[in-house]
Amino acid sequence: MKRAGKSAFVCLSLSILLVAFPGCDRLVTPRQAQVVKDAEAKAAQGDFPRAINLYEAALDDSPRCAEVHYRLALLYDDKMDDPLNALHHFKRYLVLAPNGPHAGDVSKFMKRDEIALATSLSGDSVVTRSEATRLRNENLNLRKEVEQRTAKARAAPEKASTQKEKTSAKKSDRRTYVVRSGDTLASISRKFYHSSARGKEILDANKKSIDDPEKLRVGQSLIIP
Repeated sequence: MKRAGKSAFVCLSLSILLVAFPGCDRLVTPRQAQVVKDAEAKAAQGDFPRAINLYEAALDDSPRCAEVHYRLALLYDDKMDDPLNALHHFKRYLVLAPNGPHAGDVSKFMKRDEIALATSLSGDSVVTRSEATRLRNENLNLRKEVEQRTAKARAAPEKASTQKEKTSAKKSDRRTYVVRSGDTLASISRKFYHSSARGKEILDANKKSIDDPEKLRVGQSLIIP
């Protein structure tokens, strides 16, 4: 009776281990199961190098190790910033479990790591996620600054055009007078200002067109300031 109970317990333990490692083609030894458990504990504590060593100690060439390769790849990728080793374990996962539950994600991760590795080998540094976030924020700030400067540059000609229009309107508002026979600067001043004293202002405003202040030309157009 005792022997039957013990056998049932062993079978149950092995079934649990098989569930933990899908695709097993042979039994997981108690030692390997303990090593994987220790590796998980070290990863949870943040001791990633030790976790990697333990996971690698549990590896063999059987399909049951696909899950271990996947966990190793994630550690190398996310925690150690090591795309080369991550790629190796992602590839081993696909070899051992081509239709495994992580196959789709692994293919995407491999493409990303291949780009990162190629960038590294070309002499450029691999950009980390935090660095990528910082660069993205800087780009957004630069884009806003460029947009603001572009808006100001567009507003400047419009402002200049408005000012020009105001100046033109101001000029168009200036009065003009066509000289008649017998007109003098003094008489024209009296006509507009009710005083002959502003004849000098009319002369100053028309210096280019008045040749002789004493002899105004009939038909000449004068600006009245």
